[in-house]
Amino acid sequence: MVKRFTACLVVVVALSACSVSSDQEVAIGQQNSQEINAQLPIVTDADINNYVTELGDSIARLTSRGDLDWHFYVVNSHQVNAFALPGGFVYVNRGLIETADRLDELAGALAHEIGHVIQRHSVKQMESSQKIGIAATLVCTLTNACNSSLGQAAINIGGSAVVAKHSRHDELQADSEAIVNVTKAGIDPEGVPALLEVLIRERKTQPGLVEGWFASHPLEETRVARARQVIQELDAEKPGQLQDTPGFHNLKEAIARLPEPPPAPSGGGGGGP
Repeated sequence: MVKRFTACLVVVVALSACSVSSDQEVAIGQQNSQEINAQLPIVTDADINNYVTELGDSIARLTSRGDLDWHFYVVNSHQVNAFALPGGFVYVNRGLIETADRLDELAGALAHEIGHVIQRHSVKQMESSQKIGIAATLVCTLTNACNSSLGQAAINIGGSAVVAKHSRHDELQADSEAIVNVTKAGIDPEGVPALLEVLIRERKTQPGLVEGWFASHPLEETRVARARQVIQELDAEKPGQLQDTPGFHNLKEAIARLPEPPPAPSGGGGGGP
């Protein structure tokens, strides 16, 4: 596992502190996605994948980067989280789908990650040498892999621990992108702050399941207020917007039928990012 992560890190480190073109961005995302998909328990159920892909595509294709070849993956992990790679590779955990109450909440989460790609937040971090281990970071963020000694070794190559955390500015910018882009897709933007409120409640009752989200998506309380302000300023709430569908609840039923996630690797201490 460490060797595979090393190969991935070499590509990103080589591009650190340099300008990353759009083609390079896609190549980085594609290579890291291949590495990640070999490490994470990716859901292979066709109905689940088709639903999430169609929902994600319905949002992404209307954005300023609709020309990207977008990819959406569901991870078999009860941890509530989502993440995006450069170039249009978006991952969402089954735990987030389980936690969402309505379609617009899942759409808001996907649109938020799409927003990070649109604004090239990870690329900008690479260009300024702030983030050098996308593949290792994502495996740690979406699962409990970093609770093991092997996982810790993977993210400490070269002696530098990797932390998956966007800045406050990046998070607010991705929220604004999400509101604009779900509105374009005819989906109620209220799902963006509504999901944040659900996660805040979950933090009080099941903190272990949402700790990864709060580690990598800071300042939820602030973001709820700001998201509703953006919705009001943009007059984004309009009659007839899609808030929920039977299809979303069919998705949740399909998610519930999935086998339990594989256990995290054991051995050694140390927490995730």
